[in-house]
Amino acid sequence: MTWMKSNGAIDEMKTRIHQPDFDVGQFEGFVLGGDVGGTNTNIAVAGVREGKATLLYSAHFESRRLTSLAPAIREALDYGRVKYGIEVVRGVVGVAGPVTDPRKAKPTNLPWTVDAEEMRREFGFEEFRIENDFQIIGRGIESLKETDLFSAKGGDPAFGDGRAVIGAGTGLGKAILVYDGEKYRPVPSEGGHADFPIQDHFDLDLADFIRGGRDTPASYEDLLSGRGIEVIYDFLKGRRGRTDLTAEIEEAEDKAAAISKQRKTDPLCRETFAVYARCFGRCAKNFVLEAVATGGLYIAGGIAAKNREVFASTEFSTEFLNAEKQRHLLERTPVSVITNYDVSLYGACNAAVHPSD
Repeated sequence: MTWMKSNGAIDEMKTRIHQPDFDVGQFEGFVLGGDVGGTNTNIAVAGVREGKATLLYSAHFESRRLTSLAPAIREALDYGRVKYGIEVVRGVVGVAGPVTDPRKAKPTNLPWTVDAEEMRREFGFEEFRIENDFQIIGRGIESLKETDLFSAKGGDPAFGDGRAVIGAGTGLGKAILVYDGEKYRPVPSEGGHADFPIQDHFDLDLADFIRGGRDTPASYEDLLSGRGIEVIYDFLKGRRGRTDLTAEIEEAEDKAAAISKQRKTDPLCRETFAVYARCFGRCAKNFVLEAVATGGLYIAGGIAAKNREVFASTEFSTEFLNAEKQRHLLERTPVSVITNYDVSLYGACNAAVHPSD
């Protein structure tokens, strides 16, 4: 897999080659799949053969540098057209935010809207549609290999049991995977914005700190996203005091990443992730019970992939299994961390190959 920087209209577009020596003629056609997040926007082109998508190359952008989705798609298509002679016929993008209309959606943490009809007209797609980003991740799980998953907790699922996917990054996303007798179909959710359930005085103080005087309740996303890690750290800093690394963390451009980097050495960072793991375990438990997702919980997102051991920790597992009446359902539910960042691109391309699913 090769990384390159392309000199396109967008500064420092990064291009990744997934299949260095592929033959264009071996594919029946080509599709585009994208993932539009609050931090990064990723666009892939896949070759289609016998109903399956093979990722060929992908282009990666900082979302804050984009004024719309069109420039990113244009760069990705132009790259394939010039380098390989590829013409793409269909496209699907996953958007971080609620998608009530597959023709138009606004990403929650971006100032612009994705309009499917505009994309179809501008780039000549036969079809172009929008789905929720975690619905797309759900479609990508079927393409993952065993090596793309880290087992945080074993289980004993039955054939056809429901599944669920959850993940944190700029925000917190969820989707439910329902088996229809042939395959798992993803159902989108906005449960990341549900209220954080308070269990003790510590939780109450933390929630009050998060709210900062606002009238609305603290949500799961407030705690479990990247900014949630920063908030937990600041809350604990006010209680425990500063450490030798506090100044370095406060000056870091990506504060959450700096806290993550020091979580094994700095006591405040270590406690931050202990609280994070406990809160995530509670959220995961509630989601599994609500969806009866005993077939498996998949944890996606960069935070999980970079801190996978956190989800195998005592703090996570103790909270995950803390249920009076339905503990047996949680015990049989396997929990896996998705370590392959391309899962959303697989999912979007799979959706483009099978538009009727």
